[in-house]
Amino acid sequence: MNDHLDTLAPEPLWRHFRTLCNTPRPSGREQAILKKITDWADARGLEYEFDETGNLLIRKAATPGHEDAPGVVLQSHVDMVSQADSDIDHDFERDPIETYVEGGWLHARGTTLGADNGVGAAAALAILEDDALTHGPLEALFTIEEEASLVGARHLAPNWLHGEYLLNLDSEFRGEVYIGCAGGNDVKVDHDFKQLEVESNQQVLEVSVSGLVGGHSGMDIDKGRANANVLLASALWALRDTGVQLVSWSGGTMRNAITRDASATIVVQAEAETLVGETLRAFEQRERGLYQGIDDGLRIEVTQAATPARQALSQDDSRRLLAVLAAMPYGIDRMSVAVPGVAESSNNIGVLRLEHGHLHLGAMVRALNLDSAEALNERFRALFSLIDVEAIAGEGYPGWAPNAQSPLLARFIELHEREVGAPAEVKVIHAGLECGIIGAKYPGLDMISFGPTILGAHSPTERVELEAVEEFYRLLQAMIEELA
Repeated sequence: MNDHLDTLAPEPLWRHFRTLCNTPRPSGREQAILKKITDWADARGLEYEFDETGNLLIRKAATPGHEDAPGVVLQSHVDMVSQADSDIDHDFERDPIETYVEGGWLHARGTTLGADNGVGAAAALAILEDDALTHGPLEALFTIEEEASLVGARHLAPNWLHGEYLLNLDSEFRGEVYIGCAGGNDVKVDHDFKQLEVESNQQVLEVSVSGLVGGHSGMDIDKGRANANVLLASALWALRDTGVQLVSWSGGTMRNAITRDASATIVVQAEAETLVGETLRAFEQRERGLYQGIDDGLRIEVTQAATPARQALSQDDSRRLLAVLAAMPYGIDRMSVAVPGVAESSNNIGVLRLEHGHLHLGAMVRALNLDSAEALNERFRALFSLIDVEAIAGEGYPGWAPNAQSPLLARFIELHEREVGAPAEVKVIHAGLECGIIGAKYPGLDMISFGPTILGAHSPTERVELEAVEEFYRLLQAMIEELA
């Protein structure tokens, strides 16, 4: 599978990326790819070890004569977001990612590509195998479950890394270097509602929202894209006068991906079915106008449910719950004053489930300042308290405070201008790079983050620019030699 990747340049990077594509590696299921990486390290005689969480650290001794150069840590994560088009039957725990090249970009067929952060991991492996490269002491840190609340970084072993500089390879825009990122936390709701028997004269309907662009809940949250969970909640709230009762709900799989598809099963009195259709058609027309030019594929459909429903929430509980779901904060909450042009805080309604009366909600709050995150957490608590349901904010993780005086940054800017012929743009990103957490554990580390251009991360439109990968790898090689 993916033989064509071996024809791309730089060859070592794409060869390793082919292994990553051919080996399923969703968050929490990284064992297979880590085994392939350690087998490769064994074959090359490289030293490696795991910490208690399962993060992998590979060490390579310095080029002779450069033992006293500052140590460099190459950091990436090996897991990927698992998202597929609704018409694609793909098992992310068993099936490889099928890739193709079109117009200078590498894509996947109907699924996420995993360039986030597979290209960074492949680059680190390519550097480790390059015996012609002059370097100081090298460490390659491969973290796990980054896409699932940054688990690997959160539980990274202390006193494990020896390097003075850390190059995070998880940024996604050519020509940019990142020196800061948002922190945040997860918000979860789990609650059991009482169910009632469905009456024989009630109609069982399926309401779905589909055709949305989706995307990364940090880097794309400022683009005004629709969230299927949010739209579905608003659509069903519009039906509040029809006596609607909720049976089930299914929307989203990852709290850090903008939800593209969601559906709910409802029951209404038979005489209300026509009103339901008319109301949803009017709602769809309004929303398509609001999202014109952003989510032009937006569809809201109502059909007869394929299977009968035996139980549903009461009309009162359904109405109260839909009111809360329709009022949840979504998108950018406020913009930063300290870093103009960057979001200060935001929220994404990533996962929403209702099964057999049990409601599960998974939201992701991001913020440059954890006080801003707590303000959003309080809004969730207050909102759900109105229906006597508890919203629980998980332990927050720190952002990465920018250091414009970083010696590593200064060297990278000089190198970038020399190698590329243009200055690198210094940025702060509204996404949860692992640098914030690693920096808190290793406060002496000087860190920057850079990478090739990746668009559509966390969605099946994900693609990576081939020319940008070549430039990224050339910069990485040059930076390592510069620091040696």
